[in-house]
Parts: sequence; C-alpha cells; structure tokens
Amino acid sequence: MIATVRRVLAKEKINFDDYLLLLSDAASEILEELAIKSHELTKKFFGKTIRIYAPLYLCNECDNNCSYCGFSQKLPEKRICLSEDEVLEEAQIIYQKGFRHILLVSGEKRDKVSLPYLKNIIAKLHEKFESISLEIFPLSEDEYRELFSAGADGVTLYQEVYDPEIYKQVHLSGPKADYAFRLQAPERAGRAGFYRINVGTLLGLGEWQKEAASLGKHVAYLKKTFWQAEIAVSFPRLKSSAAHFKPPHPVSDRQLVQMLCALRIFQPSLGLVLSTRESQGLRDNLIPLGITQMSAESKTSPGGYGKKIYAEEQFEVADQRSVAEVAAAIAHKNYEPVFKDWDKQFIC
Repeated sequence: MIATVRRVLAKEKINFDDYLLLLSDAASEILEELAIKSHELTKKFFGKTIRIYAPLYLCNECDNNCSYCGFSQKLPEKRICLSEDEVLEEAQIIYQKGFRHILLVSGEKRDKVSLPYLKNIIAKLHEKFESISLEIFPLSEDEYRELFSAGADGVTLYQEVYDPEIYKQVHLSGPKADYAFRLQAPERAGRAGFYRINVGTLLGLGEWQKEAASLGKHVAYLKKTFWQAEIAVSFPRLKSSAAHFKPPHPVSDRQLVQMLCALRIFQPSLGLVLSTRESQGLRDNLIPLGITQMSAESKTSPGGYGKKIYAEEQFEVADQRSVAEVAAAIAHKNYEPVFKDWDKQFIC
C-alpha cells in the first residue's frame, strides 16, 4: 500500500481517487514524503509569501442552536451587536496595525445584522481595506450580489460537517439547520461575483478522513466552476468555548498535517488558511508545508480590539502573539508576510 502511495506522489497531477489514497492510514506512515511534495508545490504556485488578515466580529447574537458553538442561542452569555460607528472604530484599530485584508464575522441575527447594516459597513471599509471578506450566515444570490456591489469580495463559509446525519444532530434548531442551503451558499456567492471563496469543515465533528474526502470533492467542484476565483480551505479544529462541547472525533496534529498536505497535492493552487485557533508552534511549523494565509492578533468577540465592551468569545484563541510577532515568525522562516496584495488585477 505504501508503494501505491509513493506512485501517487510521483505523478505530475493526481485525481480524486489518488487524493483518497493520500488520506489513507498507509499515507500517514510516510507523512514526511507528503510534506516534501506539499512544500515543493506550494513554492511553485505561491512562492514564499503568507497573506495576513484579521477578523472583526460584528455580533455574537444568534438565532441558531448549535451544540458546539459559543454563540449558540441557548447559552446565557452577554450578547452584543456593534453599531456601525463601533464597527468602524474596531476597523480603525485593525487598520492601524497594518492589516489591509479584513474578515467580518457574525452570528446569524438578521434583524440586527441586516443587509443595509452590512452594506453601509462594507462601503465605508472599502475606502481603506484592500479586501473585505464575510464570514456570516448564508445568503441568497441576490443578497450576495448587493454586498459584492458594496465592496465585499470574499466569502468564508464552513459547512461545519459534511455528514448529513451528524449535521442534523449538532444543528438543533434555527435557520442553520438547513443543510442544503448552507452547502450551496459558496456557489451562490461565486455566481454573484465574489472571487475569494473559502470553505472548510469543523474538524472534530465527523471522522476526519471522510470529512476531508467530502471537502476535497467540494473544492474541486468550486475550482472547476469558478476557475477565475481564488478558492481556499480553512482548517478550524474545535476548541474550548462557552458551549463546553466535546468533539466526538478529535483531530490530532498529525492528522491535520496529513489533510493539509493531501489537499495541497490534490489541488496545488488552492489557498490554505490557518487561524489563531492553533498554537504558535504548530502555526510556525506549518508555514513551509502549504499554508498561504494566516490570521494574527485575532479577537473573537465583538468589541475585542478596542476593549470597551465585554462580550463572550466564539472560541479561545491559542496564538496570542501580536501581528508584529507573527510577521517576524514568518520572516524567520524565510517567508514574506503580505498585508496587501494585488491579485485582483489578474483575476478581474
């Protein structure tokens, strides 16, 4: 079996069945060889650059009851939705730290995080930030089109878990219980014009190899359908939160690395994103293996940057370093931290 995996590694281009072999137990026995191939392909397609971004949390109110989430409706936590002025104050702090790529994050509370609210914020942030991405609830194609016209260009949306049965078990009530509407949202965003599309599975809910297989099939479809867009994958592992949820299928560091390398070899031009959920040691060690984007100095609660407001975090941040420290760690690996890029000129 290991010999078969090595034959896959020797190929110029692999198919989906080959990708499944790279996720196998046999492939884990030669993980270093996968890492070498992943490193080579990343240098070929991305050079030695890491894009840096920051999340800005708008609201921790939510109409969903999800077993694993610190924003779940059932939890008796302090709930806050920032006003437009408060969002701009938070954004100014992020801007002054050097960030030019920003990710707007919110729970699903449509009566407060409304389309006009989002459009006004995006239009004002668009005057300063090179790229504005959204990690919010799924929207209709027309709604995505309105936000794209306002100045947003990226969508981050995790399916959370691709297994429909597990999805039903952990999404107990609320709009998010609609599996199909969420699954089809990245495609609706792509049709609306968004050219940065980031997907992922919440690692720990399902068996990692099955989830990685479904994720690989999903990104292959998105890349084929929206070939001019920048398609990326994040690797969020379940972390401690106010929900006190214990993941039924914990994912080890080694399994995370195998998944990352397998995706890079299967889809060499795929963006790979690692957030501050992970420790600084792991994040630093994964830089040469295929990571192309990293968050830094993240605050996962509304008002977290200005610290004028206390609100519950969505999850605990493991890498507590400042943006300067993260940038220095990237440079120490002989990579270049990029705060502003110009790829829009090539894909529009």
